[in-house]
Amino acid sequence: MKKIIITIDGPAASGKGRIAKYIAKKYNLTHIDSGLLYRKIAKLLIDNKINLKNINHIKKLLNKNNNFTLRNNRDLRNEHIGKVSSIIAKMNFVRKHVNKQQILYTKQKTEKTGFVIDGRDIGSVVFKNADLKLYIEANEKNRAKRRHKQLIDSGERSIYPEILKDIKLRDKKDIKRKNSPLIVPKGAFIIDNNGSFKDTVSQINKLIKNL
Repeated sequence: MKKIIITIDGPAASGKGRIAKYIAKKYNLTHIDSGLLYRKIAKLLIDNKINLKNINHIKKLLNKNNNFTLRNNRDLRNEHIGKVSSIIAKMNFVRKHVNKQQILYTKQKTEKTGFVIDGRDIGSVVFKNADLKLYIEANEKNRAKRRHKQLIDSGERSIYPEILKDIKLRDKKDIKRKNSPLIVPKGAFIIDNNGSFKDTVSQINKLIKNL
């Protein structure tokens, strides 16, 4: 039986991760968080004290670590790792490495009914032929509030104006970057995530039931 693939694209802190986890649990899908893979690479670079301008050292590290698990770790969600992952995400060879990992995950045998993958180029680049493409929209202030709360809840120091400024900067970089810029994927359904989570998943459930 063919495994379904649902992609979730959208800007930073738009709620992609929470939505993907909900879909995975409700519809018995495996969740692949592309942002988590970039963060794992970023942590490796930080732990090994590798200069981000030293491309050869980064490539060597990737060649030694080409089988990341999908397990999430709370220590990967701090802002320093987030900023480093944002930098390396602009590197074409890093994106190719992560994209290859994601595709390999979907080829593995699983008892699940399919996969839900979230990121910022999933439906537009990695899985262009997905069964359902979603693009999550939320305004900058709502996204900054959510990220601010997430950091506070995890015990990290967080200042809302700084988070808002960082969100705006990331949006600008993601939209203008040469490699896989943030766009609404062709054929994607735009989901408004400015209201309650209940309203958001109501929109999504209607789409999934039609698959």
